[in-house]
Amino acid sequence: MEAVLQILKYTIPALIVLVTAVIIIKRFFDNEEQKRKLDLAFENEKMINPVRLQAYERLILFLERISPESLVMRINKHGIKAKELQTQMLAVIRAEYEHNLAQQVYVSPKSWEILKSAKANLIKIINQVSAKIKPDAPSIELSKALLESIMEMEKQPTTIAIEYLKKEVRELFF
Repeated sequence: MEAVLQILKYTIPALIVLVTAVIIIKRFFDNEEQKRKLDLAFENEKMINPVRLQAYERLILFLERISPESLVMRINKHGIKAKELQTQMLAVIRAEYEHNLAQQVYVSPKSWEILKSAKANLIKIINQVSAKIKPDAPSIELSKALLESIMEMEKQPTTIAIEYLKKEVRELFF
């Protein structure tokens, strides 16, 4: 019996030291793992933020390019008819949108929905105004009616979307 007590006298403290060492080593490795994950997340953030910011810039550029004023200035040419202008404006909006589809990966779902809504509302406005103009009328009539319609609005769809994107950029990056 005394031999067993002598063995326990030495083994119990050794076991306590061993368990303590295992716990300390496990905590150390867990902390190191967490530190590596944070470093990796930080590095990923450093790489993705410029790409995300560029996506916001591209989407704002998209919205500026499809604004009615911009469309009329770029597309309206002397001698074309109202229907042709309408068709060209809608084609430009769709092409610009398709060109920027991949940007949705980098922006919030709400931003993308607001952008899609702005595009859809702009198409709706163009079609509504075009319905009031004779298809074979000079394109200047459609241009004038479209710009007047936009001026009557408190805020046009593209302006609303641009403001939201700018707000989101300020919240995310600054």
